[in-house]
Amino acid sequence: MEDLSPEAMEQATPLSPPMRPECFSQDCPSRGVLDQIADKWSLMILAVLSGGPTRFNEIKRRLEGISQKSLSQTLRKLERNGLVRREVLNSAPVAVQYSLSPLGHTLLPHFRALYCWTHEYLDQIDAARQAFDARQG
Repeated sequence: MEDLSPEAMEQATPLSPPMRPECFSQDCPSRGVLDQIADKWSLMILAVLSGGPTRFNEIKRRLEGISQKSLSQTLRKLERNGLVRREVLNSAPVAVQYSLSPLGHTLLPHFRALYCWTHEYLDQIDAARQAFDARQG
């Protein structure tokens, strides 16, 4: 497995502003927010909604493997945290549409950076996983 290049190491700076010690505390409010927005379904739902307002069933179709219950719960979490808006459409049958809120839009550049990072380093991550699994026997 290759080590990161010196250029990549220079870019790997500590979090700025520095994290305060209380952020690691069990009762720090940021922990709850991170827990609710940084899971796989939340990030994937935000990615789907970044393309514009989307109906519930379309989100479900686009996210292979998500159950209706998980989708409902995750959308509710995102709405509660102010990242997603829910709109009931006057149609027959009644439909529900979701979109990113202004606050949700502020998260997109950070999400895109994480997404780009995963693609850039996927080969190294796979190699690390294989090496770890081989050591586990």
